Amino acid sequence: MIYKLEDASAAAALFSGWPDLCISSCLQGVMGSVFVTDPEHPRSAMAYLGEYAFCAGEPDRELALFTPRVPLIIVPLSGAWEALIGSLRPEARKAVRYATRKDTVFDRERLSAFAAALPAGYELRAIEGALLDRCFAEGRFAPFGTREGFIALGGRGFAVMKDGEPVAFASSYSACREGIEVDVATAESERRRGLSTCAAAALILSCLDDGLYPSWDAANTTSLHLARKLGYTFSREYTAYELDG
Repeated sequence: MIYKLEDASAAAALFSGWPDLCISSCLQGVMGSVFVTDPEHPRSAMAYLGEYAFCAGEPDRELALFTPRVPLIIVPLSGAWEALIGSLRPEARKAVRYATRKDTVFDRERLSAFAAALPAGYELRAIEGALLDRCFAEGRFAPFGTREGFIALGGRGFAVMKDGEPVAFASSYSACREGIEVDVATAESERRRGLSTCAAAALILSCLDDGLYPSWDAANTTSLHLARKLGYTFSREYTAYELDG
């Protein structure tokens, strides 16, 4: 049977060595949940937030098959977990993702230059007020649940606007005590114009101003390239299993 831990910190030791801020959000009880099969003495756990499920501790068949939602990205935190999920989830796509270090020292002057560099006809705007309402109406920031939750937990973001429409975003995917997990998206027709660079630089500066760390894990090499451009340092590759609806 699957149980949701009331005190998620009880599983913290199982996630030791993985400084992922989505995991921190779950363990701190800020966002997300931690699921186990033994609530008294957990030896296996799944930290679940938004579209992500991180599996740690002893490999457990029941947790490996647990699907709190779809689409879902399952991240095994050991080779044994990877082997189990790979054998039990033949329908899942195996993907390589890229973690960055969590101790980046950013060049504020360089970031400020990026944030100010927009092509003519584009405008950088903080995601608040009516724009925030629109984002929630369109299903953005779903891990926060509500607009009020987004604000209360320190969610933040910037959008690049063109003709009154948002065409690129950089925002919080999740939040914990130490910082946020960064989420970046650009309309396909507006790519390769520096829009994501501009919005992401503004978001990073906003976090630094408030003493928060803007964590960046890249889903692909394009995202990793942008992260490096902004000052992040590559840490490691890791495997994820992607389940569609």
